[in-house]
Amino acid sequence: MNPYGVAFVGDNFQAGSGPLKRGDILVSNFNNSMSLQGTGTTIVRVPKSGSPTLFFQGAAGLGLSTALGTLQQYGFVVVGNAPTADGTAATAGPGSLLVINNQGKLIQTITNAAIQGPWDMALVDGGDWAIAFVSNALTGTVIRMDFKVSSGGLKLESTKTIASGYVHRGDPVTLFVAPTGLVYDDRRDMLFVASTGDNAVFAVRDAADRKSDGGLGTIVYQDNIHLHGALGLAMAPNGHLLVTNNDGINPDANQPSEIVEVTKDGRFVKEIPVDPAQGGSFGLAVHTTEDKAILAAVDDNTATLTIWTLNLE
Repeated sequence: MNPYGVAFVGDNFQAGSGPLKRGDILVSNFNNSMSLQGTGTTIVRVPKSGSPTLFFQGAAGLGLSTALGTLQQYGFVVVGNAPTADGTAATAGPGSLLVINNQGKLIQTITNAAIQGPWDMALVDGGDWAIAFVSNALTGTVIRMDFKVSSGGLKLESTKTIASGYVHRGDPVTLFVAPTGLVYDDRRDMLFVASTGDNAVFAVRDAADRKSDGGLGTIVYQDNIHLHGALGLAMAPNGHLLVTNNDGINPDANQPSEIVEVTKDGRFVKEIPVDPAQGGSFGLAVHTTEDKAILAAVDDNTATLTIWTLNLE
């Protein structure tokens, strides 16, 4: 229950003899069947046709977060683990990053003192190297983790805090109010951060090679009319930012569970409704091919995934 992370299986993903197919969508679950937050253990495969199936079943109490991505060359799925003992923030642990192979088997658990409740992640795939930008719910920070990648898994080369100071606190409804959604713009070496408690989207410059903590970065978009707890973040094919809202901050009954589209220079474009009730809009992802784009977003209220297909021509 409570689907959080959304990720596409890319066109060059090495699936081998495993169950994943290119174009599949993966969804991670943060709650267990009793709806205790921070205890979900499964990743579901949503194929282009046919019924969803179980891709990964982890050990009890994991709490698989919005931090979900794939590495194509070696066929890995990487997911954040933000656990609790009883579904409350008071018992939350630091968690880890889990590396799962294309057969749906856990091959590696990455822990580090800088990982403190991995709430979301932007995964940069360089083939034999990768960068994981991770937002931390327990500390209100964003870290950069540099990896070497091989058929055996991920080798951590370095870790650096590149942003900090975001509002972070426990919450009885959402578990945490903290920095969440991350989008990396490789052309400008800029990381965009959606911070729920600040109800704003920030930009951190020189993200891939920054040697120092950039604090909050600079505000890209802060708008209490359209933002109601900025949460998940994705980049649209036109370069705009798509921001989900969990309605935990500045709620508006007339604008429940919205995805807000804004330009990178902070201009509002439009809203896309996910659910008629508040609190449903969380994780999302975008996949673009030559002639179409697919937007996939979860609805936490109904434990469903909605898919929009857009003709780019």
